[in-house]
Amino acid sequence: MVGGERLGLVWIDCPYPVVAAGLEEALKGRAQLRVGQTAPIDADAPYCAIFDTSGAESISEGIERIRGVDPDISILAFSLHVDLPLARAALRHGARGFIHAGMELDQIARAVEVAFEGEIVAPRKLLELLIANDDPTDLDDLTARQREIFQFVAQGLSNAQIAKSLFLSESTVKQHLRATYKVLGVSDRKEAARLINGR
Repeated sequence: MVGGERLGLVWIDCPYPVVAAGLEEALKGRAQLRVGQTAPIDADAPYCAIFDTSGAESISEGIERIRGVDPDISILAFSLHVDLPLARAALRHGARGFIHAGMELDQIARAVEVAFEGEIVAPRKLLELLIANDDPTDLDDLTARQREIFQFVAQGLSNAQIAKSLFLSESTVKQHLRATYKVLGVSDRKEAARLINGR
């Protein structure tokens, strides 16, 4: 890969300076970069946007906002960890891929290259989940916090363990879980875990 001209302009749409700096580092010297939640004002729209899904807006709203800049833009959804329901929801709403903070810098750069080539970028685990689950539930109606708690439920953690991990009270975790079950149409954590694990 040779210089910034190889990839063109990449818009890093991220509200967190430390995260944005890491994404910039991964792409430094490989692309022209614009950082911030405001669309770049260049004559040409960016060919690719990295959308940090941990912001306040929902996945669908974020993707729609970015598509408003350019309907043909390739969007890579970004999360701090491998969040399969989030990745699936992002892809279903038109993102071209999913990347996360656990990836090496070269892997992130390669993911941007792959998106530039028009291919879909998805974690192997997500592909396995999609194959195993013929009728996936759309989890985009969950808040970022509900998705985060839902991931811990799928890993088998108790409410007390989840509360400790997220620095929340147990009653707050229970409130989030009740709301999550209602959105997903499940009645308890076993059904929720089966849903997320594709079983």
